Amino acid sequence: MPKKRSGGGLTTTQQAAKFLGVAALSGVVLAGIALPAAGALGLATKGTVEGFDEIPANLRTPPLSQRTTILDSKGGTIASVYSRDRTVVELKDISPYMQKAIVAIEDARFYEHGAIDLKGILRALNRNVQEGGTAQGASTLTQQYVKNVFVEEAGDDPDKVAQATQQTMGRKIQELKYAIQVEEKLGKKRILTNYLNITFFGQQAYGVEAASQRYFSKRAKDLTLEESALLAGIVQSPSRYDPVNDTAEATKRRNTVLQRMADVGDISQAEADRAKSNPIKLKVKKPQNGCITAVSGAGFFCDYVRHVFLSDPVFGKTKEDRAGIWNRGGLTIRTTLDPQSQQSVQSSIKSHVYKTDKVATAVTLVQPGTGKIMGMGQSKPYGFGANETQYNYSVNKSMGGSNYGFPTGSTFKPFLASAAIEGGKPATQVYPAPYEMDYPETVRSCGNPWVNDGVPKYHLENESETEKGPYSLKEAMEKSVNTYFVQMLQDIGMCPVSQMTDKLGVVQGDGTKLPQNPSTLTLGSNGLSPLTMASAYAAFANRGTYCTPIAIESVRTAAGDSLPVPKTSCSQAMSQTTADTINTLLRGVVDSGTGQEAGLQSRDNAGKTGTTDARKNAWFVGYTPNMSGAVWVGSPSQKVEMEHITIGGVYQDKVYGGQVPGPIWRDAMTGALNGVVAPAFNTVNIPDPPKHDDEDEDPGRNGPGGQKPGKKPGDKSPFPGISVPPDMIGGNTGGRGGQTNGGTQGP
Repeated sequence: MPKKRSGGGLTTTQQAAKFLGVAALSGVVLAGIALPAAGALGLATKGTVEGFDEIPANLRTPPLSQRTTILDSKGGTIASVYSRDRTVVELKDISPYMQKAIVAIEDARFYEHGAIDLKGILRALNRNVQEGGTAQGASTLTQQYVKNVFVEEAGDDPDKVAQATQQTMGRKIQELKYAIQVEEKLGKKRILTNYLNITFFGQQAYGVEAASQRYFSKRAKDLTLEESALLAGIVQSPSRYDPVNDTAEATKRRNTVLQRMADVGDISQAEADRAKSNPIKLKVKKPQNGCITAVSGAGFFCDYVRHVFLSDPVFGKTKEDRAGIWNRGGLTIRTTLDPQSQQSVQSSIKSHVYKTDKVATAVTLVQPGTGKIMGMGQSKPYGFGANETQYNYSVNKSMGGSNYGFPTGSTFKPFLASAAIEGGKPATQVYPAPYEMDYPETVRSCGNPWVNDGVPKYHLENESETEKGPYSLKEAMEKSVNTYFVQMLQDIGMCPVSQMTDKLGVVQGDGTKLPQNPSTLTLGSNGLSPLTMASAYAAFANRGTYCTPIAIESVRTAAGDSLPVPKTSCSQAMSQTTADTINTLLRGVVDSGTGQEAGLQSRDNAGKTGTTDARKNAWFVGYTPNMSGAVWVGSPSQKVEMEHITIGGVYQDKVYGGQVPGPIWRDAMTGALNGVVAPAFNTVNIPDPPKHDDEDEDPGRNGPGGQKPGKKPGDKSPFPGISVPPDMIGGNTGGRGGQTNGGTQGP
């Protein structure tokens, strides 16, 4: 093998002189004789020197795009994502066979010439003249490397890629000048290393390490002679010589490389012949890219992380800046996802809701006090096939979720109660709470009062005719009495409730503020996401301090540098006494109210059920002092009424928040908190309300579901037989692909 030269030989000035000399001699300034020779010979060189001098002195070499690895909080891999599948390696980690094969087939005189191979240009020119076309090129490896840099800088922009590869005189002059500079600055070994890391080998593999893994499932340093020759042959035309799809063509090309290696003395003829006789043996590893590859059902969380990165200014001032960093990749992103919690979420979902069911469920767990998202999953898997989706039902639209979120029903009532208590109402507050009533004539708001101008008047009722007051707050919360909370709203007005939900980060699924009307601010008629609900309830667990949700703990670049990451922002949304009071009230819901089926064993827990109009949505949102979770069950299209329906193989006459979402929450939380300390709530003393006549008549009311025998826990729509206009419920709400105008209420 010819002796290697370390720096390309001639100085930049000498290289330029040679370049200009051969241009004048041949009348062509082409890196690879890419234009037909007959036409090229007629090109004039006037203005070439001027154009050469005006080209910027230094080649911009953007960092090579690589795969990004997303980790859970314990360091386990969730998924790998990339714009281009590439792992950069040093020359010592590339098989010597591979190094020799690529040089032999692409630029056999690589170690003898500088940036431009004058002999190669003249030889190619002569042959092209003889054959009247472009039978042979003369691009050096250095020139090819420069062209690949242009392509890499273009990214995924098709117009920029076209510009980077266009066969024009100006582009070739630029390419040649930069090749001269690269030879002077880098030297042969670094050029070869960079080339092998940047070039495309087909099958989504960029760089030799990714290619080696893709075709042979091994490291590039372990490639054999035959394998190296195969990969080196692919470079000229990755589609034509693709061994996965055309073994015969790939074999011919591999053998051409082997023969070339023998011709230049890299291997003996006997070695070449033996290698040629062996069939191609692939061990193909399918591309593993994107959130669809995430483990433990964490595809939706993975996608949420991507949305956070692309939207948060901490990662770049502009959308383009953030996208550039993400697409370049090479990042190691450690997230907040707790593998134990995630596994528990997935296990609970699979036990209770099948992906083939008419309805879906979404579950999100959040850590109070930190905002960390600990688990996130849903019954429709992340994907493109039947019963799969890319919509994340747990989050808002801007982060990949449904268009509007999902109506929350009575799980909204604790927000109203917290506003009332914060404003001075006692936990023993009593209202008449009849079985049915018209909405108040007017309700105060932050602006103009809401007016009950319906014809007939907007009306609501409780689930059962036996549910009639007077009631105190504790009993009304446990039974989820609609009329009680509407009367509470009339008493305090809507503005305190809006102010409270603002402090708790409660926005609609489309990111807009909740409208001020009684149905929205009492009975949860507008769409919210499970992440929003879990984060808001976490403030109750955290004694009134709300923390914004976060998903990313750290980001490290390929160079080992740390990037800044979004931090949670915590603020006191209510007094500790108010939060402690809500904890006491909601603990009663799981102890003796509508949420008994959700109750946890051996640790303090609290929560609230919710069922919406026509039973299109059912919720349970609950928490312990160290974990908050929200569970939604319903149709993403909002078209399925959950009556006489089978969910998870179990027939349900009517679905209620405590009956289906409750057990999902219970099982997800139980596994997530297994082995975790069980702190107690700070509670307050709320005297028991006086007994009602119906309770005296029915001592069994605290049976399953906290209701009378034969009566399922839950509230039906407060608008029976009445078509509720959008302005009454604050606009259309619903999930992806569907909307509903119904009021929403119930446990």
